[in-house]
Amino acid sequence: MTWKKICDVGDLAVNTAKLFDVEGVNVLVTNYGSGFRAIPPVCPHMEEPLDESGIVANCVLTCSKHLWAWDLRTLGMLGETEKPLKVYETRQEDGALFVNMVEELVYDFESEDEFDDDFFSQS
Repeated sequence: MTWKKICDVGDLAVNTAKLFDVEGVNVLVTNYGSGFRAIPPVCPHMEEPLDESGIVANCVLTCSKHLWAWDLRTLGMLGETEKPLKVYETRQEDGALFVNMVEELVYDFESEDEFDDDFFSQS
């Protein structure tokens, strides 16, 4: 894939996040006031859908589930956050917002099988 129009810049109010389908790939776009970020739609912590739990305020995206947060200007991790956001490149042109979709960005998550619960079943 390449550059794809995702929406008009005016379609996304300041301090909001909205989910878009870009040729079958879900992308969450945030307007943090001084720019836009396009990211995978889930929190890199525990796959919480950020279109439901994400809060954008003061250029910071916070997942309200476990309070992981990122500075959307610098992409720096804030507080107890342990994983960075993956981001798609964006650009504005003639009032439209485009995202560069070279490949779908996904996070690595531990599967439930990786948790060793034998400790709790031994008596």
